[in-house]
Amino acid sequence: MKIGILINEGPYTHQATDSAYLFARAAIEKGHEVSRVFFYHDGVNNSTRLTEPPQDDRHIVNRWAKLAQEHGIDLVVCVAAALRRGIKDENLAPGFRISGLGQLIEAGIQADRLVTFGD
Repeated sequence: MKIGILINEGPYTHQATDSAYLFARAAIEKGHEVSRVFFYHDGVNNSTRLTEPPQDDRHIVNRWAKLAQEHGIDLVVCVAAALRRGIKDENLAPGFRISGLGQLIEAGIQADRLVTFGD
């Protein structure tokens, strides 16, 4: 099954990001394909390389980057939501890219399921 993921909440403030990451890993382990993760609204904060959690905490941004690199997942950040929050290309962590809502629509069309995390 081909799965697309939409994340609407930021890291460390809401369980949505952790749940989405764990869901993606579990789906991949079961043989499913996670084709794209689209970060929207406050979810765009998952993409910034400026995130520096304490050493004893999980690094959510790096988790996504590593998962994407290992499994060829397209990590797309909504351009309008990113710019509203001061996130530009130069702030992005490796593996993330900025694009428009058309990428979300495309993910919904091409995937068998589009799973949403967060409000």
